[in-house]
Amino acid sequence: QVQLVESGGGLVQAGGSLRLSCVASGGTFSRYLMGWFRQAPGKEREFVAAIIWSGHRTSYADSVKGRFTISRDNAKNTVSLQMNSLKPEDTAVYYCAASTAWDTTPRYDDYNYWGQGTQVTVSS
Repeated sequence: QVQLVESGGGLVQAGGSLRLSCVASGGTFSRYLMGWFRQAPGKEREFVAAIIWSGHRTSYADSVKGRFTISRDNAKNTVSLQMNSLKPEDTAVYYCAASTAWDTTPRYDDYNYWGQGTQVTVSS
């Protein structure tokens, strides 16, 4: 099975930055679409960003565009999410996900494997 492990979450003040990382094992990482989702208490799971296998095309939710950057390093089987100018509404558990889809998709049902999540809390 493909295993995904996130790290890098924590507590940060509004306006600050965090960098999340996800390490994959058990599959051919370079052939997966990779994405980040988040879920706040009482809220539905929300698409954040995705990146195709080559890294040359990315997709972002409007709420994070211009503030977050997704990247991947296929040699290290990792995908990262650089989060800048954080807002309290960014507070959520962030999940790394892998998909066999051919292009970026915001649908969580299109993602086949999920990490355990990492908590991000942004104070005002």
